[in-house]
Amino acid sequence: MKKLRVGIIGCGRISRFHGMPAAAQECVDLRAVCDLVPARAKEMAKLFAGDSKKTIKTYTDYVKMIKDEKLDVVHICLPHYLHAPVAIAAMKLGCDVLTEKPMAISMEQAEQMVKTAKGTKRKLGVIFQNRYNAGSQLIKQCLDSGRLGKILSAKCNVTWFRNNEYYTESNWKGTWDKEGGGAIIDQAIHTLDLMCWFCGYDIDTIDCTMANRTHQGIIEVEDCADGLITFKNGVRASFWAMNYYDHDAEVEIELTCENGRVSMKAESAVITLKDGRTFSAHPDPTTTFNFGGGPSYWGASHYKEIADFYDCISAGKEPPITGEEVLKTAHKMVMAVYDSGRNHKVVKY
Repeated sequence: MKKLRVGIIGCGRISRFHGMPAAAQECVDLRAVCDLVPARAKEMAKLFAGDSKKTIKTYTDYVKMIKDEKLDVVHICLPHYLHAPVAIAAMKLGCDVLTEKPMAISMEQAEQMVKTAKGTKRKLGVIFQNRYNAGSQLIKQCLDSGRLGKILSAKCNVTWFRNNEYYTESNWKGTWDKEGGGAIIDQAIHTLDLMCWFCGYDIDTIDCTMANRTHQGIIEVEDCADGLITFKNGVRASFWAMNYYDHDAEVEIELTCENGRVSMKAESAVITLKDGRTFSAHPDPTTTFNFGGGPSYWGASHYKEIADFYDCISAGKEPPITGEEVLKTAHKMVMAVYDSGRNHKVVKY
């Protein structure tokens, strides 16, 4: 089997959730990592090499890395505002791309990414790993099979904690032009995506209220948001997100359906049908993966999505979560939430 030559662009905290799973794929030759801070690149190169005698090269220039190593695939683990320009450049240089969420910080950037993927015939994947969680899969299967009947209403909560240092120690977090937002685009995006994924993403209107309640003078963006997403079939889905709780509580999604109720907490789900039957799904402790540290809520299913991405590349197929699909679903939804919240209006989808 010819191995894909792979590189990691960006060696911050999230990079281990890409580098470790990529290095574990039989079809992958992880050749190099890139970061503007050489010490960070060296640290991740050592981590990804593990106990092997393999040397993973380090770069500070991703274009040089792609050209010198003749890379086939790159993972983008950079600040939000760099996802689009780096992905576009990498695809034009002949690479398939898997980028962290969000795919971009504007609709225009995301549209250009998808246009470039089509024009270069490169694959563009976006990380929304929570769709692979055991609970998420059970809920989606029960909804798609018709077992739960129609969704009547939905809600989700994300109550986490980010102290001032989380922002002041970064040169891009908490800014509109580099992070693209706060509690919604950084903390709640996965949970909002799951709720809308369950509901079918046929959105009619979005009404959002945002505020900065506890990080005044520290950030430009919101540290809390709540709102209502109305779907064309009449379903109302409410959401609440904030990052000034005392800890990162388990995210929650609830659905009320014709034939029962759904309760999801973190990666687990319990479905209770009106006829008394119950179904549940929880993470399998026997199928863990060592990411080399980091918060567990980041990487529970990163391995699954990354493995799926490489399986699809090897088979010449499009990955399940493409840039084009995300543009039409999660990205458009998040941009509409911000349009509503920043401009104090109900947005017609």
